[in-house]
Amino acid sequence: MSPTKIVLVALLAGLVLTFTIAAIDSAGGDLAQTSTAIYETRTPSGQGTGKFYMGREIADVMSHRRMSRLDRPEREREERTDLLVAALPLEKDYDVADIGAGIGYFSFRVAKRVPDGVVHAVDIQQEMLDEIERRKHKNRVDNVRTLLGRIDNPGLSAQSVDLIFIVDSYHEFSHPREMGEAMYEALRPGGHLIVVEDRAEDTSRPWGTLHKLSETQARKEITVLGFDWLRTESFLPQQHFLVFQRPASH
Repeated sequence: MSPTKIVLVALLAGLVLTFTIAAIDSAGGDLAQTSTAIYETRTPSGQGTGKFYMGREIADVMSHRRMSRLDRPEREREERTDLLVAALPLEKDYDVADIGAGIGYFSFRVAKRVPDGVVHAVDIQQEMLDEIERRKHKNRVDNVRTLLGRIDNPGLSAQSVDLIFIVDSYHEFSHPREMGEAMYEALRPGGHLIVVEDRAEDTSRPWGTLHKLSETQARKEITVLGFDWLRTESFLPQQHFLVFQRPASH
């Protein structure tokens, strides 16, 4: 190849590379800028990830190796989980999603309240879902369906559920904005989102600070997604019971 042709080929290659980079920047620039604006990274604290969202440090995820804690005998007495399940605004034919389902502690209890509906037990740890499947077959439950979610999306179809509830898991979402947007889309208009979290305002239980959430913080993070806050109930011994709704007109 002559020197002139070599120069022309090099120039063309440079132009192609330039246009390719420009296209990538154009397609992904907004996303990168948005992600940077949404989250901050700082030095992690104890039980924290070092990733901050709206001023709150996101907590580490509880490993499946500690799943026995989710089914401890004293849990109903300590947390009054019976009252929690009874308070969920359900109809017998509702399609429901339990996000961060763990071993299905609440999924199976809620399934009894929706005999003509379905409970989607969503978790990002396959080991948790395997345990749910084991219990499903053992107890012959046919209206609980396991779903392996992603860290930024539960994997639910658009407008497929009437109610979503999250118990002691929201504070561990590594991508709360993306998860929140996906949950909004998954709810049918007028559907409810229930967030249950240990009260950060309760200073009598100082341990596990990052594994708690204040009402102010929860409302700030959820309403920015377009949800309406309806009420916060305090009938549980340790936790907030926050009720949000996707507007019926959206």
